[in-house]
Amino acid sequence: MKKKGSGTTLQEDRAAQNRDHGQRMAGLELLRCVAMMMVVALHYLGKGGLLADLTGENLGALGTAAWLLESFCIVAVNVYMLISGYFLCKTSFKLSRLVGLWMQVWVYSIGFGMLGALTGILEEVTLDVHYLLTLVLPISMEHYWFMTSYFFLYLLLPFVGMAAGRMTKGQLKAAVGSLLFVFCFVKSILPLRLETDGQGYDCLWYLCVFLAAAYIRRFVLPAVGDQERDRGFGEVKGFTLKKRGCCLGMYVGGCLLIFGVTIVLREIYLCTGSLGRNLKMCLEYNHLLPFLAAVGLFGTFYSLRIQGKPAEIVNRVAPYTLGVYLLHENLGLRYSWQNWFGAERLLAMASADTKGGFVLVGALLLCTAGAVLCVFLCGILVDMARSGIFRVLHRVFSHVPIYGRMVILTKKVDCIMKRD
Repeated sequence: MKKKGSGTTLQEDRAAQNRDHGQRMAGLELLRCVAMMMVVALHYLGKGGLLADLTGENLGALGTAAWLLESFCIVAVNVYMLISGYFLCKTSFKLSRLVGLWMQVWVYSIGFGMLGALTGILEEVTLDVHYLLTLVLPISMEHYWFMTSYFFLYLLLPFVGMAAGRMTKGQLKAAVGSLLFVFCFVKSILPLRLETDGQGYDCLWYLCVFLAAAYIRRFVLPAVGDQERDRGFGEVKGFTLKKRGCCLGMYVGGCLLIFGVTIVLREIYLCTGSLGRNLKMCLEYNHLLPFLAAVGLFGTFYSLRIQGKPAEIVNRVAPYTLGVYLLHENLGLRYSWQNWFGAERLLAMASADTKGGFVLVGALLLCTAGAVLCVFLCGILVDMARSGIFRVLHRVFSHVPIYGRMVILTKKVDCIMKRD
């Protein structure tokens, strides 16, 4: 059936709109992949012992390069939450999604946690009752701190999602501004450690990031199909989040400031012995610099247009990135895989001092890149396999009465919670 006044069918119009949406949002899906690679890099540097002690007299070439790389990757978690908030703020709460997410975490927790323990891979963690409880109750026991925060944030989606969707521009701006002032700006300027500062490892901080992402989507960078709104955020004196150059400069400048301020704080500590608890302040997720740098990187990839086969590949891979995190951060593997990719050898080279600075830096970059790519690829393939197994099991268990009734119940809840 033809649409009036048009030479195309309604189905063709919808297909074209879906292709445009996929191509436009492929930039953010690519950013999702990049952010997860950054997370792997952070864990390689930190848990691999490559980040030199900031209180030491000499960082060395390897330590300096590692901290610089850390500064450029520290935005990863904020970026990942910005992407999640950007898409979640317009979606309905789904009990089925929450159950599926819990099952995904649980399978990884039990499967690879026991595999690491039984094969002897487990390092720096004791196989005891607490370890087993952490495997069995991964959300409540914070096996993965990020998933615990994300899980609780998703539980709040019916409240914060609807509120963020109905607030006026002024109301949402005031709410986001107030939250960022209390939980981000204040801790960023005070030269002391606040007792209420969770350093960004809690649900409260990700609520702030979620609402910031909701504001960005509603009034700054709409998704394809969203109604255009007035602009306001990030458009001061010619700056706009829709200019890729401005956003890229915001990211690079923010990361360089993170590194620079950290080195300055280190020098102050070495000279005076003060500010020892604040040396890594700029490398905390709820510090102003990592947050602004993350927004800059988000804007950079938002304006990136990916089309054709590359867009299809990115959109195909991105949904499995969470599996990369659940695999390499499992307690059974968390402190072991770094040495498989040369972390110990790099430290030995640095301590022996037989190699020049450029050689050490080059080796660090190569080892980090190799670790990131291998872990990312393995995580994607494992989660693809997990997803396929889940689909098969779902079809098999759908014939079991109890399972079938549970599926019907979750679908009813999904319908009840569906937003207009």
